[in-house]
Amino acid sequence: MTGRSLVVFRNLKQTRYAINNLNHPITENLSSADSVTNLVLKSKLSYFFKNPNFVRSYCSGNTSSSQGGSNEWTEDIDYLDESGSVIFTGKGIRSVEPRIDDHVMVGGMKKPFLNASAVAKIVEIVKRWKWGPDMETQLDKLQFLPNMTHITQALKVIGEGDASLNLFRWAKRQSWYSPNNECYITLFDRLNESRDFEGIQSVFDELVRDSGENRMSSDGAYNRVIQHLAKAEKLEVSFCCFKKIQESGAKVDTPTYNSLITLFLNKGLPYKAFEIYENMEKVGCSLDESTYELMIPNLAKSGRLDASFKLFQEMKEKNIRPGFKIFEALVDSMGKAGRLDTSMKVYMEMQGFGLRPSATMFVSLIESFVKAGKLGMALRLWDEMKIVGFRPKYALYTMIVESHAKSGKLEIAMSVFLDMERAGFLPTPSTYSCLLEMHAASGQVDAAMKLYNSMTNAGLRPGLSTYTSLLTLLAKKKLVDVCAKILLEMKAMGYSVDVSASDVLMVYIKDGSVDLALRWLRFMGSSGIRTNNFIIRQLFESCMKNGLYESAKLLLETYVNAAAKVDLILYTSILAHLVRCQEEHNERHLMLILSATNHKAHSFMCGLFTGPEQRKQPVLSFVREFFQGIDYELEEGAAKYFVNVLLNYLVLMGQINRARCVWKVAYENKLFPKAIVFDQHIAWSLDVRNLSVGAALIAVVHTLHRFRKRMLYYGVVPRRIKLVTGPTLKIVIAQILSSVESPFEVSKVVLRAPGDSVLEWFKKPIVQQFLLNEVPSRSDILMHKLNTLFPSSAPEIRSLSPPKPLVSWKAM
Repeated sequence: MTGRSLVVFRNLKQTRYAINNLNHPITENLSSADSVTNLVLKSKLSYFFKNPNFVRSYCSGNTSSSQGGSNEWTEDIDYLDESGSVIFTGKGIRSVEPRIDDHVMVGGMKKPFLNASAVAKIVEIVKRWKWGPDMETQLDKLQFLPNMTHITQALKVIGEGDASLNLFRWAKRQSWYSPNNECYITLFDRLNESRDFEGIQSVFDELVRDSGENRMSSDGAYNRVIQHLAKAEKLEVSFCCFKKIQESGAKVDTPTYNSLITLFLNKGLPYKAFEIYENMEKVGCSLDESTYELMIPNLAKSGRLDASFKLFQEMKEKNIRPGFKIFEALVDSMGKAGRLDTSMKVYMEMQGFGLRPSATMFVSLIESFVKAGKLGMALRLWDEMKIVGFRPKYALYTMIVESHAKSGKLEIAMSVFLDMERAGFLPTPSTYSCLLEMHAASGQVDAAMKLYNSMTNAGLRPGLSTYTSLLTLLAKKKLVDVCAKILLEMKAMGYSVDVSASDVLMVYIKDGSVDLALRWLRFMGSSGIRTNNFIIRQLFESCMKNGLYESAKLLLETYVNAAAKVDLILYTSILAHLVRCQEEHNERHLMLILSATNHKAHSFMCGLFTGPEQRKQPVLSFVREFFQGIDYELEEGAAKYFVNVLLNYLVLMGQINRARCVWKVAYENKLFPKAIVFDQHIAWSLDVRNLSVGAALIAVVHTLHRFRKRMLYYGVVPRRIKLVTGPTLKIVIAQILSSVESPFEVSKVVLRAPGDSVLEWFKKPIVQQFLLNEVPSRSDILMHKLNTLFPSSAPEIRSLSPPKPLVSWKAM
């Protein structure tokens, strides 16, 4: 083309496309010219070409028709304003072919599109059309060739998740698309801002495929996905993505680990958080300040104190300054675990860092030292807490007071208690109770009563344990009237006082104050307070021990009338008192008490002392009948006790034959199965160590009689005979046997004699009388001595002489 062309409104249809789409490039071109700086084209433009057959040419070299045309501009173009004045003359700007050219030709020079302009155009289209075929059509008509930088920058500007995702989908279908880590990161950020987590998962799956197919480094995008999902508390999805990243071999960075750890901790899954941390250590990922801030407190709270303290030391070695939360967690956890030295060391180290302890830390430390029993250190921290300006709370006051009270440091406890009241705190019933109970335990009646009155005046209701402690103290101090007053107040408070009153009664009984116990029992009866049969029995036995038999009889009648059963042990204990009684009028009381028991043993006792005509059966049969009615599985011990006391009584009353019957039946019923031992020809023995004096005497007489029958009638003579008496019964048995010149030698706990000597001793008449009838009297012993001195005058007692054996024991 030659000559000049003017820009006018003729042929506007042919040039509108070029002019409308080249406003910015023209402006840029004009701005670059020296003569038209800062000119703004506001005039209406049109082309008029002298050559009517003009064919448009593109930068790419393609023409708009099949006719060939020049690829270069050869004619100058004048640009006119509204008045027709020429504002610029120069070579024409060649048109741009969409999706092919990435620049325009200004004369003979290539002029690339600015990225800012390209991004602005893309953003404009996306924001206008949002999504769908219309948006894609407009993007396809762009007069420049986009690239991934344009897409990435556009995603940063758009800010809408759906629009950003649609632009990304369109870009993926283009030939110039290439996977880009930064593009994915930007897209994930936009989707996260719009809370489109399903879109994040979808794009993440595409990212995994792209990374596998194109071997793209996507570590940043991978980590960004997990961080967004973890912060959104998408537990399962984030952990699943984490596993996929691990399988792909990508590197997980520290912030991502931190976000996962935070997620699991917030979800109450500390063990999974620790698992992530262990994986972090395993792969050699470095820990940053956030990781330490997360792990140390949570490891400490979960009880992994060694691991948390190790991280604490590691953190300091890296010159990372620990935060207050770390110190607080370590001090608290170490203290609660009883590692007080370490807790104090961390506490002092925290102060060295210039950090000020909080009130919560002081409370934790004081609690730890109190629970460990180190009240001195707890009190020092208490004072330090007040010095730095913290006001102790209600619970801490209560803990200090109660701990010092329970440890017996009542002066300190009362001092803190008064401070607590001055600080405006109303002590709890438990605090009052603790102080009162400890003062009561230490025997301080006045202080205990003062606390009780203060408690009731404050409108607080004392607890059951408080009343019990106070009543016990007053009972021990024998303040019966005050004790009765407190008990009635306790009843007015709505408590059941039967047990408490019975406890007071037991205090008097155990203390031996029988008169006070009887007085208290009368008060209980007048107040309508009942006690139990066990305590009535205990008081009855105390009255028996103190010789108050009339009161004892009344108590026993009360006991029986309350449908309580008098057992064999209780009856035997009364019989034992009768055995020891030495005054006749007391014997009458005891006999009346025995009768009041209504026990079958009393009927047996009465029948035992009557004649055979009244019993209508021999003594032995009568005794056997009584002992057959005893349940030995339940009352074996009681039966042994009864036999011992009964034999004492019978021996005391001179009823030796009846006593021997009782012993025989008792041995038959295996109450004393190991008392008598026959060891063939070697040794025969009798063990009476567990018997009373009367039972031991009867057992010796009866058993020696059995030994005599075996030796004389059956000719069996052992090498030795032993009587195992023990140290207490040794003297009594030895005296009885020495009265009839026995051959038994006395040692420490045993009386023993050779079998031959015992056989000769058995042949003496006085021994026959001693063994067959009863314990010899003094006259019998004197006659025996006379017969020994003058054997010719001794009468023959043939009826008592043993028959001669068919074969002598010597021949055997």
